[in-house]
Amino acid sequence: MKLIHSGKVRDVYEDRGDIILVASDRVSVYDVILPTPIPDKGKVLTQLSLWWFEQLTDIVPNHVISATDVPAEFEGRAVRCKALKMVQVECIARGYLAGLGLKEYERDQAVSGIALPEGLLEGSQLPEPIFTPTTKAQLGEHDEFITFADVVKQEGEGVAEDLKKITLDVYKRGAEIARARGVVIADTKLEFGWDAEGVLTLGDEVLTSDSSRFWPLDEWQPGRTQFAFDKQFVRDWAAGTGWDKKAPAPEVPQHVVDVTRARYIEAYEKITGRSW
Repeated sequence: MKLIHSGKVRDVYEDRGDIILVASDRVSVYDVILPTPIPDKGKVLTQLSLWWFEQLTDIVPNHVISATDVPAEFEGRAVRCKALKMVQVECIARGYLAGLGLKEYERDQAVSGIALPEGLLEGSQLPEPIFTPTTKAQLGEHDEFITFADVVKQEGEGVAEDLKKITLDVYKRGAEIARARGVVIADTKLEFGWDAEGVLTLGDEVLTSDSSRFWPLDEWQPGRTQFAFDKQFVRDWAAGTGWDKKAPAPEVPQHVVDVTRARYIEAYEKITGRSW
């Protein structure tokens, strides 16, 4: 295998014309990789993605070729995939107000140029899910909000419409399934690419604790910070350290590692109904 890219979380290899996508235990916050891994994180992300890909096949084709035809040392955390020419847009769907979306709303009463009602709070459910794309930044740089018109300008109207529709359809399906299992999916990020036949294909990961915000439904309450089944616990710890959000990042204490690992696993178990 040939290593062709190492990202914040995933390493990408080329093998026999296919892509081997390996999810590491690395964790990043504020676009900086932390020096301390979260044990089993890569395996949890991979297995949750594979479960979701199966739930979404009627909405959009995905890049998965095999979850078993991978090198033994990567078993459980790697997927053999189609090689895709990636669309240079981060496709984000938001159903609730949180994170950078909340900051945009507080400043502009809009997110990605989409006007929202007055009076929304942190954690508020939006009247309907919205498509809020961002740029696709290089490692160490930050994604920036763009508007749907920007996506049209970059990708063409037809592709932009497809990206928006598929992103919202995936989010709605995922949010409905997760809600029935006691989990709110506040928002999620998707990545798409073109396969060898020119088909728009869902790639990377889907509806995981790294690409989404997961909250327990029975504790959801607008107007405050929500309990998070994702890496928000690490973000909150990092924000309280006084760190300047630039590399190098500080070591993560063991109790933060342990809690974060437990939350990743709890989200997996709640959503899939499977025991880790």
